[in-house]
Amino acid sequence: MQTATVIAVCRVYQLLDDAEGRVGTTAIDKRPVDGPVKVHKLGLHGDVQANRIHHGGEDQALYAYSQADADYWVEQLQRELPPGIFGENLRVSGIETTGAVIGERWRIGLDVEVEVTSPRVPCDTFQRFMNEPQWVKRFTQAGRVGTYLRVVKTGTITAGDHIHRIFVPKHGVTVGKWFSNPTPEDVQLLLDADADKEIRLQPEYQEEFERVLRRNGVTPE
Repeated sequence: MQTATVIAVCRVYQLLDDAEGRVGTTAIDKRPVDGPVKVHKLGLHGDVQANRIHHGGEDQALYAYSQADADYWVEQLQRELPPGIFGENLRVSGIETTGAVIGERWRIGLDVEVEVTSPRVPCDTFQRFMNEPQWVKRFTQAGRVGTYLRVVKTGTITAGDHIHRIFVPKHGVTVGKWFSNPTPEDVQLLLDADADKEIRLQPEYQEEFERVLRRNGVTPE
């Protein structure tokens, strides 16, 4: 069985102009750093969240992307895709990101604990950075979106740290399932898990729940 590992820890290398974006600048250009990095409630020390309304805050403190999903895109795009190219803070191997269950928890290294919160939703800034035609559409259709993480316990992480899944909720709804094919049944499973305090859903889910229910002809209560 492959050991789950942090391949690279990535933080902003330079802020880029993004005149077409909402805030005019973007911190999507993330690259690996050497040595240990402190992890705070809002993410990596020295990292930047240029737009915390749509990308950031405590519920999206870190973004993790798996090497397996990156390898898929290497084959599709026929180009190198080094850690950080997806705007991720953590490139990981041996553990699911898109396939992670919403609310599952990981211990990274000796002391950092994180919780899986929500899928990454691709945006036009991502497309401009990748410079691939119809990138948002292709990324969405592939459904290999990776996951945002909430920092439960702060500490220090470094490339090479092992990752241990220390808690997996029983509801079974994965980040990828919720992104690609959310159903009313998934809504109820997540609501029940949240009510039972098995997980803690970020507030944005309520709007998503209503959208999924209406799309399926169910009137939200």
